[in-house]
Amino acid sequence: MKVLVTGAAGFIGLHVCRLLLARGDEVIGIDSLNDYYDPELKRARLDCLSPYRNFRFAQIDIADGAAVHSLFAAERCARVVHLAAQAGVRYSLANPQAYVQSNLVGFANVLEGCRHHGVEHLVYASSSSVYGANTRMPFSVHDEVNHPLSLYAASKKANELMAHSYSHLFALPTTGLRYFTVYGPWGRPDMSPWLFTSAILAGRTIDVFNHGKMQRDFTYVDDIADGTVRVLDHCPVPDPDFSCDDPDPASSYAPYRVYNIGNQQPVPLMTFIETLERALGRQATKNFMPLQAGDVPATYADIDDLRRDVGFDPKTSLDEGIARWAAWFHDYAGRGAR
Repeated sequence: MKVLVTGAAGFIGLHVCRLLLARGDEVIGIDSLNDYYDPELKRARLDCLSPYRNFRFAQIDIADGAAVHSLFAAERCARVVHLAAQAGVRYSLANPQAYVQSNLVGFANVLEGCRHHGVEHLVYASSSSVYGANTRMPFSVHDEVNHPLSLYAASKKANELMAHSYSHLFALPTTGLRYFTVYGPWGRPDMSPWLFTSAILAGRTIDVFNHGKMQRDFTYVDDIADGTVRVLDHCPVPDPDFSCDDPDPASSYAPYRVYNIGNQQPVPLMTFIETLERALGRQATKNFMPLQAGDVPATYADIDDLRRDVGFDPKTSLDEGIARWAAWFHDYAGRGAR
């Protein structure tokens, strides 16, 4: 089928595109190639996709409503994987307008494109950050998420609400995926694996927040891509058991679903750092710091619904995933890119 992937030059976008292309789908990829981090990394990701004859790319900002409308009208894609967004929790404290434009205005443009051009299923990236101040573990899609701790988290929660309104009003099947701490080859330079790895190899000190008392549900990117494509193939339908007297946040009387997608194995931050040190063969010099504004101490995904509905089964251990990450980073840095 023909699939539109927004954010195709992004970390998750690259891996989702490769999986779709490898199975024979036609993929239209778009990305703004902005300078939130080095655009050369984004172009290098696109170079990985260029050998596929069933891939085409257009440089488009999803906040540009006219450009998005024209693309949807011209391509008539059957399904959409929407991954383009302004990422990062801490950056949202410094540049909130970037989140408004990309994550709210941009998402509205994508919804309108899907509505008016016969899209069968919209799968979009939400985030584990929507759980915010929730402390009950593991995080469940059946719990309310009404206390975000950053504008980034609030924008992702808003996406879920916006998607539901389109599922209700226009019977547009939508599925939101709450991604949990994705890592692996081609990751972003603003994420902890890259920050830690580059610092350790250069002999610089790494900042360890909340004095190391953090836990993350680290999930390898190939597992994430597999789960995303499985969900794309599984169009939601109205839940016959849904009750408006006791509404379940994860489903609806409309064709709408929300899933967690993670490893269901939270890892202490210090264990993650020790695993990285072993893979790199070097010790890190650590600077222990307080919890940063907008951060949460722990994440832990309940993925039972995703396992039941699409057979999602993350297979990559932390040791294996970090070894692959370290090997990729050595290769990429060896080509003169840091």
